[in-house]
Amino acid sequence: MIEVAGLTKSYKKLEVLKGVDLSVERGTVQALLGSNGAGKTTLIRILSTLLAADGGTATIDGIDVAARPQEVREAISLTGQFAAVDERLTGRENLVLVARLRHLPEAGAIADRLLERFSLTEAGGRKAATYSGGMRRRLDIAMSLIGEPAVIFLDEPTTGLDPEARQEVWRTVRQLADGGTTVLLTTQYLEEAEHLADRIAILHEGRIIVDGTLAELKKLLPAATVEYVEKQPTLEEVFFAITGENQEKAA
Repeated sequence: MIEVAGLTKSYKKLEVLKGVDLSVERGTVQALLGSNGAGKTTLIRILSTLLAADGGTATIDGIDVAARPQEVREAISLTGQFAAVDERLTGRENLVLVARLRHLPEAGAIADRLLERFSLTEAGGRKAATYSGGMRRRLDIAMSLIGEPAVIFLDEPTTGLDPEARQEVWRTVRQLADGGTTVLLTTQYLEEAEHLADRIAILHEGRIIVDGTLAELKKLLPAATVEYVEKQPTLEEVFFAITGENQEKAA
């Protein structure tokens, strides 16, 4: 679904991408890991037609990103690091607005279906300004799905979210892939990549230095030694045990 070969990009004398190669299969979640400044967002901006590459090629579903950007935009959607919702509008109004901007018929019906899909029906009549971080991000992703894009780019979608909201987004991303959407996810959180990704690529100093499944990446290290240790709960496990959030949602 996504093919990148030899992609380069510089800002004056600063080389950000130095020949990136990446292939993403249809209907999978591909995580792109890298530290700040590694070039993750630059790569996403090129693939989403917001930025021109200096060299190399990139295609989305066989469509050349540089030569046919309008066709690419019709096949993709982008969710940035911060939720792009209009806080003065209700959740439903945000969805209706995007559907109308895409010139889709029955905008209200589309909005209602997405509110139900993302468990926002009861909150649909409330202004987005009253939403929690997780609800706002779910609404943002729902807006991105209007028009049924084949590919969705999620650029650090859980930045700044609390543990509950982060897990809400994780469930949403997994549902997208299960429904056939191809997801390219950038993140700095290793745990997030472990939970969500079918494949993980590491972008370092402008190049993809490794790309594979979690099991394949683990094989790059020496075999683990077996030791008997007392396992202490993580802070996240303590948080959910005290608040009972996981149990309530499971019920």
